[in-house]
Amino acid sequence: MNLLNAFLIGGFAFMTSSVDAGDTTRWHIAPDNQIIWSVNGNIPHEDHIEMSGKTVSVVLRYGVNSKGAFCLNKSIVWPGLRTIPNNTHASLMRRYDWNPLAGVTVNGRSLQSDEKVKELGIKGKLKVSSVVNQGYYGEWEIVREYFPSTEFPALIELYQVINKGKNLLAVEIPKSCFSAQTDSSKGVKGTYFIEGKLWQNGYFTLQPGDTLNFSASISARDSETSCLVLDACEERKKRDSQVDFWMNNLVLETPDSIINQMFAFSKIRACESIYETQGGPMHGPGGESYYAAIWANDQAEYINPYFPYIGYEYGNISALNSFKHFARFMNDEWKPIPSSIVAEGLDIWAGVGDRGDAAMIAYGASRYALARANREEAEELWPLISWCLEYCHRKLNEGGVVASDTDELENRFPSGDANLCTSSLYYDALISAAYLAKELGKGSNVANTYRKQAAILRKNIEVYFGSTVEGYSTYAYYKGNEVLRSWICIPLTMGIDERKEGTIQALFSPRLWTENGLLTQAGSETFWDRSTLYALRGVYAAGETEKATEYLHRYSKTRLLGEHVPYAIEAWPEGEQRHLSAESGLYGRIITEGLFGIRPVGFKSFMLTPRLSKKWNQMALRHVRAFGADFDLIIQRHGTGKLQVIMTTSHGKKKVYDMKEGKTITINLN
Repeated sequence: MNLLNAFLIGGFAFMTSSVDAGDTTRWHIAPDNQIIWSVNGNIPHEDHIEMSGKTVSVVLRYGVNSKGAFCLNKSIVWPGLRTIPNNTHASLMRRYDWNPLAGVTVNGRSLQSDEKVKELGIKGKLKVSSVVNQGYYGEWEIVREYFPSTEFPALIELYQVINKGKNLLAVEIPKSCFSAQTDSSKGVKGTYFIEGKLWQNGYFTLQPGDTLNFSASISARDSETSCLVLDACEERKKRDSQVDFWMNNLVLETPDSIINQMFAFSKIRACESIYETQGGPMHGPGGESYYAAIWANDQAEYINPYFPYIGYEYGNISALNSFKHFARFMNDEWKPIPSSIVAEGLDIWAGVGDRGDAAMIAYGASRYALARANREEAEELWPLISWCLEYCHRKLNEGGVVASDTDELENRFPSGDANLCTSSLYYDALISAAYLAKELGKGSNVANTYRKQAAILRKNIEVYFGSTVEGYSTYAYYKGNEVLRSWICIPLTMGIDERKEGTIQALFSPRLWTENGLLTQAGSETFWDRSTLYALRGVYAAGETEKATEYLHRYSKTRLLGEHVPYAIEAWPEGEQRHLSAESGLYGRIITEGLFGIRPVGFKSFMLTPRLSKKWNQMALRHVRAFGADFDLIIQRHGTGKLQVIMTTSHGKKKVYDMKEGKTITINLN
C-alpha cells in the first residue's frame, strides 16, 4: 500500500474525529490569499489536487516524505486527444514521475541532496520551497511552481535555485527530455506525441543572494511536426491573471476568513475546468475521468446557473453551449434526453435510463437564463425549458410526482420509481420558468399554468414523500424508504419548508452528519459532497442561519485547511475524494443563494433574503456580475431585528433598503 492510499483510507477516520477538534490545522491562510503548509513535523504526508486549462488538466499527487524531501507524481489529461473507444473516459492520460531536477548539480553535488521542504503554497498553482545545506559545498533554496497552461496542452514547471550561502555556487543543468509516441490504433487521430522538456541547460555561477530561473514542461500533440514552444514566465502571468480575475469578481466579505477564502478558491476550481472541444467549450467535472463531455446534473443543474454571477464569459459560453447540446435531443416521442453528451458532442451516455435529467436541465436552464439576462439567449433556451417541463409533466405518476428510473447517483443507492430530488427540481423549474415566461412575453396563461402546476406538485410532494423516518418528521426519499438519506435536504433548497424542523434535525443528527458532511445514507460510510453543499444552502433558505453558518465553517475548515485541500470533493470511498469541478460551483451557490438568498425573478430583478449571522454585524458580496450589471451588496445590522441592505452599481447608482430579519425584498436594477 503506498502512502497516498494509506492516507485516503485512514483519512476518513482522522478527519471525522480530529480536524475540527481545535484550532490546529495542517494549512493556514496567508496574507496574500495563498494557503500555506509550513512543514515543521507531522510528516510524512501526501495529498492530491487537480488544476485545469482549456486543453489540459493535471492531477498532482504531492507530499513530503519521512526525510522531509518533496515527492511528486504528475497525472496529465489531454481532453482533446481522444482515444479508442471514444467514450466518456477516452481522453489521453499519462502519469509520470519524471523529475527534471534529477540531473542538476550544485558544486558537483545533487541539487536535491538532503533537501528539506520549508513550506508549500496553493493559490491556483502549487508552490514548494525547500532548503539544502551542504556545509562546505554550499547552501541553497529550491523553489518549484506547477500549474497548467491556460491555452496550451502543457503542464508548466518553474524552478528557482537561490544561493543562500556565503560562497559561489556552480550549477550544471544537463539537457533533459523525453518523448513518447502512443499506439496509433488506440488514438482517434492516430499516434499522439508526448514530450517532456527541460527548457534551459548549461553551466551557471551564482554569487551569494543570486537566483537562477529555469523551466520544464510536459505536453502532447497530434502531429509530430507541430512542436510546442513555451515561454514559462509568460504562462505564469496568464495563469495568475486568470486566477486574479476569478478571485476579484463576486468577492465575499464576512468576519469568517475561512469561509471567505474557501469561497474565493471555489471560484478557481469551478471556472478553470472548461475545455476547448470540436463541440465547443465544455465544462467537465475532471477527476481523471470526465472530460470533453457534459452531464445534466454537473453542468446543467450544478454549475451553469452560477456562471453569470462571476462574470466569466467563457463560463457563460460553455453553459449556453451545453444547453444547446441537450436541446439536440428534444423529440416528439417524449423519449428522455440523455444523461450525458460525451466525446466532444459526438456520442451520448444514457446507461441507467432516465435519472430525472429533464428536471435537472429545466431547473438549471431557467435559473441561468434569468441571471444571465440576455434576451436572445433566453429565447433560444425557451424551447428546451418548455420541452423539459412538459416531459416531466407527462411523467407524473398516480401520486402526482415525477417518475424516473433512478437519480443522479445512478443506482449506487436505491431511489425507487419516483424520488424526492427529481420532483423538487421540477418544482423549482416551474417557478423559475413562470418568471422567465413573463420576462419573455409568453403570455400570462403560460406563467399561470406553471405556477398552478408548481402549487399542486408541492402538495403532492408532501403527501407522497412526507414521512417519519427514524423518528424524524422529514421525507422518505422514495416510497418505502425507511432509512435517512442525505437528499432529504433538497426540498429546503427549493423553498419547500413544510418539514424544515424535522429535516434539519435529521440532517445534523449523528445518523447523517460527520466532519466530512452528510453520509449519503445513514449507517453507511459513503459521503458525496454535493448533498452536503445542497443541504447547507437549504438550511440557510429555511432560516436556520446560526446552525448553517456553524456547519459551513466546520465543513470549510476541513476542506480548505485540513488533510485534503483546498476544494470541495466528489465522494468517498468512490473516486478517492477527487476535486470534481461542479461541486465547487455548488459551494459558491451556498453563498449567493443561501447566505444572501438571491433568487432571480427577472432580467434586472431578484429577490433577496439575507441570512446574517447574529455573530456578524455586516457581510458583503462585491462585484456581482449577474443581471447584466456589476454591483455590490452590503448587508448590515440596523437595530434590533432589522437589517439594512445597500446596493451599489459600478456606475454609482445606489439604493438602500431597510428590512426585518428573515424577510424578503425585491431589488430592481433598472
